[in-house]
Amino acid sequence: MAAMGRKRGGVKQTGDQVAKKAKTENGEDGNSPNVQPTTQGTAMGDKRKKRRNERRKVQKKLKKKMQREGAHQPKPPVTLEENSEESEEEDSETEEQETPAPVTREDPPPLHGGKWTNKQRCLVFCSRGVSYRARHLMNDLKMLMPHAKAESKMHKKENIQLINEMCEMKNCNKCVYLEARKKMDLYMWVSNVPHGPSVKFLVENVHTMGELKLTGNCLKGSRPIVTFDKSFDEHPHWSVVKELFTQTFSTPYHHPRSQPFVDHVYTFSVVDDRIWFRNYQIVDEKGSLAEVGPRFVLNPIRMFGGSFGGPTLYQNPHYKSPNEIRRALRRLKGDKYTNRVLAKKALQERKTDETYPVDPTDEVFATPRDETDSEDEKPQKKNKRRRKKN
Repeated sequence: MAAMGRKRGGVKQTGDQVAKKAKTENGEDGNSPNVQPTTQGTAMGDKRKKRRNERRKVQKKLKKKMQREGAHQPKPPVTLEENSEESEEEDSETEEQETPAPVTREDPPPLHGGKWTNKQRCLVFCSRGVSYRARHLMNDLKMLMPHAKAESKMHKKENIQLINEMCEMKNCNKCVYLEARKKMDLYMWVSNVPHGPSVKFLVENVHTMGELKLTGNCLKGSRPIVTFDKSFDEHPHWSVVKELFTQTFSTPYHHPRSQPFVDHVYTFSVVDDRIWFRNYQIVDEKGSLAEVGPRFVLNPIRMFGGSFGGPTLYQNPHYKSPNEIRRALRRLKGDKYTNRVLAKKALQERKTDETYPVDPTDEVFATPRDETDSEDEKPQKKNKRRRKKN
C-alpha cells in the first residue's frame, strides 16, 4: 500500500540529462533563451541606423534644393567608415534618385520598347467591272502592304463620297481605290481620309507579279524602303504626292502583321510627267537588286483638297483622256478613204488631153480616101481546113 501512494508517472533522469539542465539554468548553453546578447553589438547597429537616416535626410534636402534651382543632383559623399554592404546600398539608392540627362539632337531617338505607335491602316479595294489584270494588281498591293484592309467591290452608280464612311467603319485613315471605266480604263484614287488631300491617277502599263515571272522574291509582310526621285522635291504638287505615298505604302513600325526584316525597295520616279513604280529585292549587302514586281505607271489627272473631292489644288495640263486617244486613232483609220479620193482627184487634175505636142499644118496634105478602095485594101481571110483527128 505504501507503493500505491507514490506519484504516478515519475521517471528517473540520467546523469547527462541532469548536467544539461543545470547548464541551461546557469546560462552556460548558448542555445538557451536565457542568454542575453552583448551590449557592444547593439550599440554599433544603432549608430549605423542613425548615420543612414541622417544621410537620407541630407540627400532629400539637396534634391529639393537642386530641383528648385534647376540643376542636376550631385552624387552624395562616400565615407571611409562604411562597410561594403552599406556602400552597395547607397549606390543603389543614389542611382534611383539621379535625374536623366537632357536629350540632345546628337542622341539617337528613343525606342518605343516594341510598341505599335504608328496606327496607319489603308483600305484597298476596287469597283465592279474591273478586268482580271486590275484584280491581280489589287491583290499584289494587299500582299505587299501588311497594314492593308479589304472590302467588297463598290458599285459604279454609288456616290464616291461613301468611301469616307467605309474607311471610318473599317478604322482606316488611308485609302487606295481602283476604279474601272468601260472595262478597259483603270483609275487609281489615293486619299488621306477624312481631311484630304486626294489624288486621282490613270493607271497605264500594268504588269502583275504572276505575269512578269521575275527572279526576285521577298518575304511576305516585310518592311520596305520607300525611295523617290529628285524631281519630287522640285515642284510643290510632287512634294504632296511624295508625302501621301510615304504614309500610304510604308509599313508601320512594329505592326502586328509585319515582319522585322527589310528586304525590298519601292522606287517612285518621274519620267514624261508620269510616276513609274518598281519593286526590287535586296539580294545582298553590296546593293545588288532583283525585280519582284508589280509594275505600273501613274498618270496624274487632278489633285483635290479634300478626301475624294473638294477644291482642285492641281490639274495636269499634259493629260489626255483615253477617250480622246481612241478618237484620234479612229480618225486616222477613217481618213484612209478620204485620202484615197483626194489622190484620185489630184491624178485627174494632173492629166492633160494631149500626150505630146502636134503641129496643126500636118493635116493640109492629108487626102480623103474612098470607101471602095478601103474595102479592097482589106486583107482576105484564108480558109483553113480543119484536120480530122483519127
